[in-house]
Amino acid sequence: MNLPLFLGLFLLVLFITAYFGNKALRIPDIVIYILLGAGISLAGLLEDVKTIEVAGEIGLILLFFLLGMKYPLKEIAEKGKKVWKPGLLDLVLGVGVTAGISALFGQGLFNSLLIGGLVYATSSSITLKLLEHNKKLDRKESGYVLTLLIFEDMVAPVLITILIGLSGGEGLSILDFLLIFLKVALLVGLAVAISRFIQKKAYTLIEKFLHEDYLLVYILGIALAYGGFALLLDLSEVIGAFLAGLMFAGTNFKDKIQEAALPVRNLFLPFFFLNFGISLEFTSDIPAFGLLSAILVWSILNKLIVGYIGGQWYGLNKQESLETGLTLAPRGEFSVIIAGLASGTLQIFAGVYILAAALIGMLLCQLSSKIGNRVYRKGNS
Repeated sequence: MNLPLFLGLFLLVLFITAYFGNKALRIPDIVIYILLGAGISLAGLLEDVKTIEVAGEIGLILLFFLLGMKYPLKEIAEKGKKVWKPGLLDLVLGVGVTAGISALFGQGLFNSLLIGGLVYATSSSITLKLLEHNKKLDRKESGYVLTLLIFEDMVAPVLITILIGLSGGEGLSILDFLLIFLKVALLVGLAVAISRFIQKKAYTLIEKFLHEDYLLVYILGIALAYGGFALLLDLSEVIGAFLAGLMFAGTNFKDKIQEAALPVRNLFLPFFFLNFGISLEFTSDIPAFGLLSAILVWSILNKLIVGYIGGQWYGLNKQESLETGLTLAPRGEFSVIIAGLASGTLQIFAGVYILAAALIGMLLCQLSSKIGNRVYRKGNS
């Protein structure tokens, strides 16, 4: 089969599976791509997946680049004041308590923190799609959900960076942690300096090619280079890409950059989830089934607590807070990225968890209003 025919048929298969899963089964496309990748792996259809891996890496970097562009520094500071208490509760329960549960089941430090990372991060893309689909974006509780997602988006890249540091198997000393945060501080400081330079000095230059076809080349160059610079410092490329996006968050031309980069992200990002599915090596048994069951139950309870207690701290009533907790359950991008740091049976464990948690979370989000109405109608009667 020639290359154009293969690529065309491959993209059409991606489209058909995503369309059918999303429209007919109402399963998030992230889950569909992972399942497709797992099916390809089980069938042994592809021997060389390097191209898929590279395409997925580009999609991942653009995902975080565009994510960083959403949050100007002033907005981060304003929202942080309102959500820091629920955000810390979310972090302690999601990472800390989950890691403790994993340790009780005999897992080591790296595995426990990795499982904590899987449970911690709610999927921004899946959650936003579900809120939009259920016509809830304009509701009061959606403001809390989106603000909490911003907090998670800030913490998750740092968590990924720490896990990368631990993945060598030698553990991290206090000095190692200090070095990681110094490197992150260097990346942040450089990004802020470049951002100010762009807004004050380079604006006129960039404005000259904003409407040119090669704007996309510039965007990809900035995102990939800063992501690569982070890798050079032994950090995660996602934190580099996120900070690269932050450079443009306060500019007047960020909408034009987003408009150019978004279609490319949408083209390449499915390959990241597809590659994760291909990398899963399934066995006849689900590893650590007892731990998996406990973590699935806790992951739902964890978000219910964050939604219910944190929502009331934020200013929601009890019913709105309960519905928020049910809405926060879906898992997605960050969980897949963190799972990519695992290997062997832990990666199989992570893959099964992500698929199960995403499907359960999606269902709970869709039923949140009905559950809230039933619980509080009974409570008032």
